[in-house]
Amino acid sequence: MGELRRHLSILLLLAWFGAEVSAAELVGTAVIPHRIESSMRYRRARDTNLAARVQLFVRGPASAPRFDGRTPADLLATNEWAWHDLGTAVPVPAGALTVWNFNGRSSRWGVGRTFTVEGEDLATTRVDIANPERWISAATFLSSDDSVSPDTVLLHLANESGQPLHVTSLRFWLPRTGTQWQVLWPQESLAIATLVPPGDKGFVKLRVPKLPLTYAALEVGTSAGPLWTQLRIKRESFDISGGWVNETATQEPYLKLLRHLHVNAGQIDRVPGYTDTPTLYARYPLKLFNRLWPLEQWDTDEWLPRIHAVEFLGEPQFGGGKPVAPQEVFEKLLPYRVSRLPTSVTLSEERTWRWYAGLSDYPHFDAYRVVAPAADAWSDYDRWGGRRIRWGAPLETIGDMCRSLRDLNRPMPCAYWSQGPHDGWESGWGGGGGRSRRSPTPDELRSQAMHALSARITSLYWFNLSLKSLLKFPDTWEPIARIGREIRMLEPFLLEGDAYRFERCTRDGAPDWDLASIVAPEAAVLFANDTAYTADEKEKVFQFGPPRAVEFEFALPHWMRAPKDVFRVDADGIHDVMWRANDRGVVISDQRSRDAIYIASRSSAVRAGLEERRRRALAVEAAHPVEREALERLRR
Repeated sequence: MGELRRHLSILLLLAWFGAEVSAAELVGTAVIPHRIESSMRYRRARDTNLAARVQLFVRGPASAPRFDGRTPADLLATNEWAWHDLGTAVPVPAGALTVWNFNGRSSRWGVGRTFTVEGEDLATTRVDIANPERWISAATFLSSDDSVSPDTVLLHLANESGQPLHVTSLRFWLPRTGTQWQVLWPQESLAIATLVPPGDKGFVKLRVPKLPLTYAALEVGTSAGPLWTQLRIKRESFDISGGWVNETATQEPYLKLLRHLHVNAGQIDRVPGYTDTPTLYARYPLKLFNRLWPLEQWDTDEWLPRIHAVEFLGEPQFGGGKPVAPQEVFEKLLPYRVSRLPTSVTLSEERTWRWYAGLSDYPHFDAYRVVAPAADAWSDYDRWGGRRIRWGAPLETIGDMCRSLRDLNRPMPCAYWSQGPHDGWESGWGGGGGRSRRSPTPDELRSQAMHALSARITSLYWFNLSLKSLLKFPDTWEPIARIGREIRMLEPFLLEGDAYRFERCTRDGAPDWDLASIVAPEAAVLFANDTAYTADEKEKVFQFGPPRAVEFEFALPHWMRAPKDVFRVDADGIHDVMWRANDRGVVISDQRSRDAIYIASRSSAVRAGLEERRRRALAVEAAHPVEREALERLRR
């Protein structure tokens, strides 16, 4: 009996000191379900298979994973998965963590299904692909001193369960070097005391030591178990970019116009006569947004503050006629994972972009709603009182697509290519339809941008801002400048916030208003976008009516109920409105058409801060006046 006790003691000691620290285990999962936006119309039938994007958090030295007994390569070859990162997975040392990512393609890997995962040193474990009740809905990294290394983290947490969620801690898992981005080590756990009520959202805002620009896992401790996510740490800033700016980027009158429009980025990398001319580039700096290769030339302390993102794959969903497979996109972006540069991919078609979810650090899409190439079928929208048109599509579908992209890629930030002036959409584009103006009107331009902003993007790109296009449609300059001014006013809340509620309102069965909100720690930005516009039969443009009496009700999160102040903002300033609080949020009475932006705030300092940022934006415009004659000479 004594010998048996001795052997049992040895086994217990081995389990405590040996097996427990050497065997791998699955410690967490994150499931991001696929979705299809029901408002969109397409020429080809949809693939209705809805899968999910799955992140598996594995601690310890596991390798050679198999899923239901099959390899990732098998699942990719049979079109059950769209992409995975397991081909580069490495066994990590005891005590470290790695993340296995895959994105399903067939409903076999969708919500409601289960699978087993096993590997060398990893016991067979069953995983439920469940629709999450609690998740990290947005993760934003900010810098208090404008350096590229963030020292502030802002997390928004969703609790769709019926029970309160107590948030108790946050732990970063970080690599020791950027080249070891798959080997993550635990950092000190940070204590938190936050409560998220049932059916609501909450936030965590923390100052932390300077964070490296690399991939990290976040483990949020809660009363319902840990919430996990993996993403790249990137310092967030709201950048406004332009397409096709490189050809005139050496000319001061053109650069001055871009500054007047609040454009601070361009789809460029090295431009002789501009980026290599220190005095000119210092006066009119544009962040870079291109391939940025080879890495050793761009991944430097000098260039990092001037880089928006890596983007060089065009539109892989189209691929020049043959789509580039999501796994191939992963392989093309893989060399950048060892760097400090965030990557971006231009997506074009909501019909299948769920297969590309999670591939890049900062996904964005381009889709335009008047006289432009489009993936959707404009004549299939039954939106105009029984009429079908071929020259335009519902403006509000921009917001629908933004919400789709955001939900598929959460908690990563997203951006949008918004329709601006473009010289080149000739009569064959956009399905024809007899429209003479081949670019958006000022109202159409603004509406598309507002629908995107209301869905919580964190950068906006104008297509396009070539000199030729700008000079052809000078009536778009003022609306672009006004939108830029409003973005600069709202920037802190757009970055620190999270999309909260969306409501599509009708009147007598017809479209009336889209209401959307972005909630941040100190204020909520409340958007009302007019959807009661008409399709003018003669001019073939979208027309908005005169201001009409409105009453908007916006729900607010628990920390923003009974706000201290509610007012309307625009590029012209701050405007008082009639409002009252109720048990859900606020009700605002006003006279509006086109759009309205309201602020519900917890302190009077918010109002003063908005006005100060507006004045700074106006000062930028005044310091860079438009030189129309000089611009015309450049064109000649």
